[in-house]
Amino acid sequence: MGATQVTLRVVFDTNCVVSALLFAKGRLAWLRADWAAGALVPLVCTQTVQELLRVLAYPKFDLAREEIDELLGDYLPFAEVVELDNETNWAECRDPDDRIFLALALQAEADALVTGDRDLQACRDGFPVTILTPDELKARLKKP
Repeated sequence: MGATQVTLRVVFDTNCVVSALLFAKGRLAWLRADWAAGALVPLVCTQTVQELLRVLAYPKFDLAREEIDELLGDYLPFAEVVELDNETNWAECRDPDDRIFLALALQAEADALVTGDRDLQACRDGFPVTILTPDELKARLKKP
């Protein structure tokens, strides 16, 4: 009997998603393959998708609207959309802009929040959802 694949429901911070989408041979390219294969289900909400759109439109990436749409097509169809409650009970974080990722992870009951952001990583202690770096997630999934 074959091993059953466990699908992890994960909140990715914007930088992880952008790296996975823009750099096909980059350090986080495996994330894109894993969500496409169903091993990972990205969790998104309106605010995180808006943030992703904003970042992909940065001049340094020099992406045309069609290219942004194509990249979103490699991400959003694999994502689970979560409707967030109001902000009153959101966890505190050194960077107030990062609170959305903590709120999403909590409300969606995510298996993990994956981030390279030090402000989010500083929330690990006492936060009910596991916060991992991309490398820690890779190790948990036993990827080479």
